[in-house]
Amino acid sequence: KSTLLNILGALLVPDEGEIYLNGRLEEQYSKEPHATEIRNKHIGFIFQDFSLLNDLSVRENVSLPLVLKGGRDRKVKDTVESIVRRVGIEDKLDSGVTQLSGGQQQRTAIGRAIVKNPDILLCDEPTGALDYNTSKEILKLIETVNQKYGNTIVMVTHNDAIKDMADRVVKLRDGMIRKNYCNEHKLSASELEW
Repeated sequence: KSTLLNILGALLVPDEGEIYLNGRLEEQYSKEPHATEIRNKHIGFIFQDFSLLNDLSVRENVSLPLVLKGGRDRKVKDTVESIVRRVGIEDKLDSGVTQLSGGQQQRTAIGRAIVKNPDILLCDEPTGALDYNTSKEILKLIETVNQKYGNTIVMVTHNDAIKDMADRVVKLRDGMIRKNYCNEHKLSASELEW
């Protein structure tokens, strides 16, 4: 499942098959420098281990994608502050990420992933390292991000309950698709129980 996300995220080159982005065949999808351009323009990542830079503050971690894209100082500052407010950790803006709880670190990672408003948000076990209540908060936040920005969210999880909030469910086992269906009885994140 993580390999599939890495292929979708233009981090790995697939052994076979074709990749389409916005209905267009992307023959150079996973090949540099095109892959970096695709990641910068279209993709945000949320990882189980947060993948934050420990030497940086919340502000610096969230601003990183904009800085790498060449954003201007004032616009980056305003955008980052708005995103950090949206993910609910504005009081931690200048804190080091090692001083944060797991939920606050995941909120920082979500802020970093959505700061450039990506078309696709790839989530690899975003609640795997969190307790039940924090997991529900993070799922609600991801749901809110989807409703606000309308981006496509691809989430990999071993938590079977989370599938109930998805529009489409694809179950993989041993590298093969075992089930692929539209969820006709979608639940909100707050309704999930496990």
